[in-house]
Amino acid sequence: MMSPRLATAPLRAVPVEVPVPEEGFAADLRRALAGPVHSISPKYFYDAEGSRLFDLICGLPEYYPTRTERGILSAYASEMAEEIGRGCDLVEFGAGSCSKVRLLLDHLRPRRYLPIDISGEHLEQAAAQLEREHPGLLVLPVTGDYTAQVHLPPPLEGAPRVGFFPGSTIGNFTPAEALQFLRMAAKMLQGGGLLLGADLVKDPALLHAAYNDAQDVTAAFNLNLLARANRELGCRFDLRAFWHSSFYNAAERRIEMHLVSRKRQQVEVGGAEFELEEGFSLHTENSCKFTVDSLRRLALQAGFRPGAVWTDERRLFSVHWLRAPD
Repeated sequence: MMSPRLATAPLRAVPVEVPVPEEGFAADLRRALAGPVHSISPKYFYDAEGSRLFDLICGLPEYYPTRTERGILSAYASEMAEEIGRGCDLVEFGAGSCSKVRLLLDHLRPRRYLPIDISGEHLEQAAAQLEREHPGLLVLPVTGDYTAQVHLPPPLEGAPRVGFFPGSTIGNFTPAEALQFLRMAAKMLQGGGLLLGADLVKDPALLHAAYNDAQDVTAAFNLNLLARANRELGCRFDLRAFWHSSFYNAAERRIEMHLVSRKRQQVEVGGAEFELEEGFSLHTENSCKFTVDSLRRLALQAGFRPGAVWTDERRLFSVHWLRAPD
């Protein structure tokens, strides 16, 4: 079947707690301010407030990825289930509000669902709601950083472990980090596979609008990283002293988000003081864009066997089925 599904060449029970190190945020923020490369992981966006703001972003008219991916999942969920098989042990990386998996559950009919997210409070609420909606489904939320070593319950006998990684979160990694994550996932999902959402290269004007919305929700989401530092680390960042900056770096095929100092200022993190020049830029997130072929090459390099690909009619977004090694 040709596009929108692309023809491709062969090629709530007790939650599991995986604590994030308490000093991780402070140490990483100090390194980001002091080091030669002023960047910090976007995982620190996602406290309860950051997760709430991201959910708002997903509903904005300019932000096409969420509604486009949801449209693909809704249209092709039955086909995806035929490719994947039913009765799997389903793991979602970065589950957040567990909204997209709802489009698949009736088709996949998994024996168990293991959502992983770094924002424990947000995840617990979402998992409890999902259990109420699907009383026959065993939901075991796992609070932790899925980019690190996450200890999941043992696999279920006779139920292949299948990963779900929507939202083009794979684009938040550097190329090396993306390869590392996919290699880890290939090992974790051995005998099953990964259903992966990936945003595609497109008109930069669409990208600029998506990450610079008229209501400034994305700006609030970006600035919440500093607000979180104030709440959790006792910092005193003046949010009015920073600009939200988001732009498309065409050479690198990625959106970059930064927090830019409006003036010369002093800030303190964990007892260490930093002098920020006017124009100082803290790089908070990348959102890399792919072609279908570049994503398939990356998956192949990580040990997956690329399978079916689905996309929308405008080819804004893609969903890939990647088979893990046996």
